[in-house]
Amino acid sequence: QVQLVESGGGLVQAGGSLRLSCAASGSILSLNYMGWYRQSPGKQRELVAVSSSRSSTNYADSVKGRFTISRDGAKNTVSLQMNGLKPEDTAVYYCVAGWTSSPNYWGQGTQVTVSS
Repeated sequence: QVQLVESGGGLVQAGGSLRLSCAASGSILSLNYMGWYRQSPGKQRELVAVSSSRSSTNYADSVKGRFTISRDGAKNTVSLQMNGLKPEDTAVYYCVAGWTSSPNYWGQGTQVTVSS
């Protein structure tokens, strides 16, 4: 079993920045996939940014150029630096981790609210 603990999030004005962090613990050997998903009210969860153990990254088109994912394999942490935030970025952000190329584990989520 893998536990994911998120930190960061909160309320920010449009154009501002926030940083989300996530630490994994438990059976974390050979975790290949860590990253972030989000869910806005009335919408499905969507991929925001993910990183594989081979250092490849994948971003949603809506956040490219504004968000940056970083991963520390030795510490089993993953962070998401969010710049140029927009009201449409308002959502609950979930840290995810997995063994292959999709999430097997989810964090509890952290709220990000961007005011206009």
